[in-house]
Amino acid sequence: MNKLLKIGMFGFGCVGQGLYGIFLKTSLNAEIIKICVKHRDKPRPIPMHHFTFDKEEILQNPDINLVVEMIDNADDAYHIVKTALQNGKNVVTANKKMLAEHLAELVELQKKYNVSLLYEASSCGSIPIIRNLEEYYDNDLLSSVSGIFNGSSNYILSKIFQEGWSYETALKKAQELGFAETDPTLDVGGFDAKYKLCIIAAHAYGIFVNPDDVLNYGIQTLSIYDQQYAQEKGVKIKLVASAIKTDNNEVVLSVLPTFIPKGHYLYHVENEYNAVIAEAAFADKQVFVGKGAGGYPTGSAMISDISANRFDYRYEYRKHNKANQNLTFTQNHIIEIFVRYHQESDLQYLPFEDISTQFIGKEFRYVIGKINLKNIFQNIEAIRKQNIFLVHTGK
Repeated sequence: MNKLLKIGMFGFGCVGQGLYGIFLKTSLNAEIIKICVKHRDKPRPIPMHHFTFDKEEILQNPDINLVVEMIDNADDAYHIVKTALQNGKNVVTANKKMLAEHLAELVELQKKYNVSLLYEASSCGSIPIIRNLEEYYDNDLLSSVSGIFNGSSNYILSKIFQEGWSYETALKKAQELGFAETDPTLDVGGFDAKYKLCIIAAHAYGIFVNPDDVLNYGIQTLSIYDQQYAQEKGVKIKLVASAIKTDNNEVVLSVLPTFIPKGHYLYHVENEYNAVIAEAAFADKQVFVGKGAGGYPTGSAMISDISANRFDYRYEYRKHNKANQNLTFTQNHIIEIFVRYHQESDLQYLPFEDISTQFIGKEFRYVIGKINLKNIFQNIEAIRKQNIFLVHTGK
């Protein structure tokens, strides 16, 4: 049934305006009733009669049957989405932090109130990875889902390795283009990618994982020494999110800078593009690439979810609901890492199980060895305070 959608929107920033621009160019059986915004004095590109400053004007309006949420504040977004679901309204959202922190609860609310919660735009921009995991891979055995989940950090790393920019110069340019915020920690620290990874893991493996329990280490401490080492070895550094299923029916989640060699699928994924690699028993390896930052790429994913609402589409969470589902989350997993450091005390929170290479130079030192992810996670706050750079070698 192609039902009429009456939409209440929250937020009219980069994504909201991108969505509105796309909406005007489509022929959806839908109309936007009101747009709720926060700042009264901010100039708007469309007439003010479209806007409201009272969220209840949307949440309590019985005529509005779809709420589209696009605000930055995760706590406010949670209240909006939860209330909308409880009021019997379908919801489309792009807020990955809010979803990652409350997904299990929101899924139950969706079921309890017989409504739909769609969020393709929350993970990897224009790439339709959630719908593919739900529909295409619903019965395939996924061994891993990994890739570049953050366009801002990938843009910075691209400029460093393609054009020889310094980290500081690349970050400043990313901020000027709107790819990175004034405080870029969520992007360059790997937090944004971690939230997306938790959402993707729910659809790939049926597990709901608290993002606070997942290891993420970013690219803020990348130095010229790390750039030189990677270039000498013929590799690039990418910030990679990964979900790996082990032989023990456990799933390992992490976000780490990673050495990417020539020939790897991610080697030529540059600028604000994202990429997702799904490895499965039957479908083998498939790669999805698309823009992960910007109003139009994210808006395109939201339009797809809005369109799906016309036909009462909802995620079924088949892997989570399977009776024989017995996968568990773990950080007990051995990986090989490269660590660039300056003095021995920098390594006090990194208990290596085996060291294969160690270099001591005048300006910097590095070590390569095996370590348990759980030991990095347990010491991550202390590690972040050290003057080091940590990279997964891919092994």
